[in-house]
Amino acid sequence: MIPGTFEYHKPSTLDEAVALLASLGDDAKVLSGGQSLIPMMKFRLAEPANLVDINGLEGLDYIREADGYLTIGALTREAELDRSDLIKSKYPIIHDTAHVIADPQVRNLATIGGNLAHGDPANDHPATMVALGAEVVVFGPNGSRTIGIDDFFLGPLATALKANEILTEIRIPVPPANSGGAYIKFERKVGDFAIAAVAATVTLDGSGKCVKAGIGLTNVGPTPVRAKAAEEALIGNPLTDDNIATAGRLASEASQPVGDQRGSEEYKRAVVEVLTKRALHKAKARAEGGK
Repeated sequence: MIPGTFEYHKPSTLDEAVALLASLGDDAKVLSGGQSLIPMMKFRLAEPANLVDINGLEGLDYIREADGYLTIGALTREAELDRSDLIKSKYPIIHDTAHVIADPQVRNLATIGGNLAHGDPANDHPATMVALGAEVVVFGPNGSRTIGIDDFFLGPLATALKANEILTEIRIPVPPANSGGAYIKFERKVGDFAIAAVAATVTLDGSGKCVKAGIGLTNVGPTPVRAKAAEEALIGNPLTDDNIATAGRLASEASQPVGDQRGSEEYKRAVVEVLTKRALHKAKARAEGGK
């Protein structure tokens, strides 16, 4: 398929890009990696009259720690997250996530900012960012503002981004000692969207009790799903097999899957339960110093 006609714009500064979006209104789409938008345009599922290509903007491609946060520039490619020593050593849940996105060809182009801004509940980073308690920084005509991840996703392909704003940065609190996380994805074939996937993070105290937990679910709801009851069931308790099993059941109950060619609602809920237990066991092992 060939996309419909559109005007192509390539601003050289962030201010210029925002001004373009403001002038073009709802007829414009931001192009970063393009690995979600371009296929939608080819199938005429999206027909923007204008594309604003932000790939030439400087200063939006970085991975660093500062002031208690891991900060990731929105134009950081998935392949860079996959290769980063900082991500591998201190944030393996993000490495887990980037590594299972599509295939190497896509990961060389796809950006983490685009993955989030697209607002697709089938994308992998949203649930991981929910589990990590991330924030996103967006820039518009009135400057920057920060949005908590639980307030960012509004519905399928809908986010809190305004038409004249651009996502510029993701901020993740640096985890305390004895913390671990994991992302586990179940897919029909390598590179496919998940049948379901689970992101889990835990922090343990000196006695092995869980003092903090985050659980995000992929592709089993209109947005990434935070399994709040499952998180609350873990806090204050040791991560025993029984407690992890309870969290798995509660996460399954929190999911909102729709039956389709990937499986029935019941099947997907069962997958969520199994993946939640696996992700929590792996997160616990990493919190205790394992891999």
